[in-house]
Amino acid sequence: MIVRFMILLISLFFFFCPTLSSAQEGYDSSLIEGAKKEGQVVWYTTMNVSQSKPVVDAFQKKYPFLEAVLYRSGGGALVNRVLIEARAGKYIWDIVGGRGEMIQAFKEKNLLASYVSPEAQMIDSDLFDKQGYWYTYYVVPVVLGYNTNLVKREEIPKGYADLLEPRWKGGKISLDTEAYLLFQGLISSWGKEKALSYMKQLAAQEPVMMRGTTERITMAAAGEYPLVITYAHSLQRMVSQGASIDWVALEPVVVEIDPIMISAKASHPNAARLFLNFLLSKEGQEMLVWFERVPIRRDVQPKPARLFRSYQRIVERPDDYKYFSENVKLFQEIFKTR
Repeated sequence: MIVRFMILLISLFFFFCPTLSSAQEGYDSSLIEGAKKEGQVVWYTTMNVSQSKPVVDAFQKKYPFLEAVLYRSGGGALVNRVLIEARAGKYIWDIVGGRGEMIQAFKEKNLLASYVSPEAQMIDSDLFDKQGYWYTYYVVPVVLGYNTNLVKREEIPKGYADLLEPRWKGGKISLDTEAYLLFQGLISSWGKEKALSYMKQLAAQEPVMMRGTTERITMAAAGEYPLVITYAHSLQRMVSQGASIDWVALEPVVVEIDPIMISAKASHPNAARLFLNFLLSKEGQEMLVWFERVPIRRDVQPKPARLFRSYQRIVERPDDYKYFSENVKLFQEIFKTR
C-alpha cells in the first residue's frame, strides 16, 4: 500500500513536467529523430521498482514516442545476467545501472559504449568517466551515525582516529560485515599500509559485525550500541522520522557510486542516450530527492544539503576493482567474518 501511494504521489508530482518541446532544448535533433525511429529503450537496473517505475513513467511522458522497458534485479544477479547474455550473443539491454563493480566487469568484456552527455557539464569530474563510458546516477556516502541519548555532544567522533578511543571498545561500534568499499576507499585515500593498520586497530575495538543497513540503524537508535558506520541517506531518513539518532561525516567520506552505462551493442542507441540524459538532467535528478537519495548535479541539492556538500570525499573508483578480491580477503581476515 505504501509503495503504491509513493508511486501515485510521485507520478502526480511529475504530471506537470516540461513537455516534449522543452525537453528537446539543448539536445541534437538527430538524437531525437533517431530515438523516434527506434521506438524503445531497455533499462536494466538495481533501483527498487517503487522508484524506477516513476522514473520510467516520467521519461515516457516527456518522450511519448518511446516505450521504456524496465528490468529490475539485485546487483550480483544483474551482473551475471548481462555477462551470460553476452556469452550467448544476446544484447537485450540498452542502458544499465547498478553498483560500481559493474563498470570494470563490463568494460573488460567490451560491453560499454562511449557517450559524452551534455549533462556532464553540471557534474563534478570525479563522478563520471571523461571518455563517457559511465556516469554516476546517484551517490551513497558512508558516514558515522550516533545515538543522541548515548553520545554526548563533546564525545561525538570528529575523525576516524576518534573511533579508536577506549570509550568505544567492546561492542560500541556497528560495522557491516561487507564494508569492503569503506576499506577500499580508505586505501585509495591513505595508501594501503595506513588503511590496513587502521582497520586492524578498529577490529581491536571489538565492533559489532552485522550485515545490513536498516536493522543496524534501528538497533543504534534503540540503544543497542552508540555508533554505527553506514549510509548517510539511510541515517537521515531515521533522523527525519524523529529517531534518537544523528550522523557526522568522518573525512574523507567514502562515497559509493551507482553508475549508469550504455551498451556497446545497444539495439536502441539513440534512445539509450536520450534516457541517460534524462536520468542526469535536472528533472531526473530532482526525482532522486523525492526518493530520499543523493543526487549528483551541482544545481540539485539533496535534503538536507549536508548529505553531499559539506565534506572532503573520496569517490569509489572503478579501477580499484582490480584489487577488490584481495581487499575483501584482507577485510575478512581482519574482522574474522569468514
